[in-house]
Amino acid sequence: MSELIQNETKSPRWHLLATASTLALAAVFVCADHAVASDRDKDRPTVWIELGGQLERVDGGQDRFMPPFAADVIAGGFKSPAIAQTPPRYAVGGETKITISPESSDWVFSAGLRYGRSNGRKHTHEQRTVKTGFSIPYPSPTPSGPTSKYASATGQVASDSKTQEHESHVVLDFQAGKDVGLGLFGRGSTSVVSAGVRYAEFTSSSTDNLIARPIYGFNPYPIVFFGFSIPSATRYDFHGIAENHRSFRGIGPSLSWESSSHLTGSDDDGGLTFDWGLNAAILFGRQKSTGHHQTTAYHYEQKYYGAQGPRYAFAYQPKAADHARSRSVVVPNVGGFIGASLRWSNAKVSLGYRGDFFFGAMDGGVDTRVSKDRDFYGPFASIAVGL
Repeated sequence: MSELIQNETKSPRWHLLATASTLALAAVFVCADHAVASDRDKDRPTVWIELGGQLERVDGGQDRFMPPFAADVIAGGFKSPAIAQTPPRYAVGGETKITISPESSDWVFSAGLRYGRSNGRKHTHEQRTVKTGFSIPYPSPTPSGPTSKYASATGQVASDSKTQEHESHVVLDFQAGKDVGLGLFGRGSTSVVSAGVRYAEFTSSSTDNLIARPIYGFNPYPIVFFGFSIPSATRYDFHGIAENHRSFRGIGPSLSWESSSHLTGSDDDGGLTFDWGLNAAILFGRQKSTGHHQTTAYHYEQKYYGAQGPRYAFAYQPKAADHARSRSVVVPNVGGFIGASLRWSNAKVSLGYRGDFFFGAMDGGVDTRVSKDRDFYGPFASIAVGL
């Protein structure tokens, strides 16, 4: 009986001791896990420096310089002068980015710069020999003789177009964000939402030089001299030049969402991650366009075979030979990227494809304003080092 009482007395103490031991062990595991996490956070780089490059397709363009004689060039069987005025399709450039992630914090601060440029020259030349003829009245010395003769002449017709194009763009970002989805897409993943300021600057310039001799033939009204009709050969030489400079500079608020999730491995042994992001901004800035163009034409007549007659010059009078326009604009901007990264604890190598679209950023007109988009998209590669 006493042994039973003694056993019942020990039972509550045993349960209390077991409970205390369990809590102590749990506290030890929690502290150990917290210590490991703290060590990991301590070993995590707080500063990342990233360098990279990109090959971007540039779209948007500008209106072509098409002087009045372009229609004569096309009617003469030559290619349109606009073909040589196609801007370069691709731009090459570089980028740099600094990211700061304070210890024991989900905040991320970054500053990034992206730069690109393209240069292009195009030259098209066409030339051929033409033979033209003209039937002229001819007084016959006898009633049965011919009343007309056929005169012919051989000449050169040609079309020559030279164009130089230059384009450059700069995009600068300052952002502050927070990792709002740590582990949202699996262990080791991140999802950073940021807000900040974006500055963009676009410039382009073009020089066009067009020379054409699309018309060569006989004057349909030959010279009559002492009863004889003397045919006169005729030709037209055209020359057109144009210079245009366009730019946009704007700044405004921006938002971005960048996410990364592990596919294989880990940061320590070289993990592979899938990366993607979206960005948007509203830029307030100024759009400018300045330019000059001039077109001249010369008419030559050959009064008789072997001798060139006088040159008759006349100039086309376009509506605006010079222009200088400036306008305040609001430019929406959206973009995004998708790619993959090979990550270590203090290094990262990334490959991907990115696009940025700026709506109505440029004035691409010649004599009148024409709103044009400026779009960049293409592959990129970068390497980052953590400090």
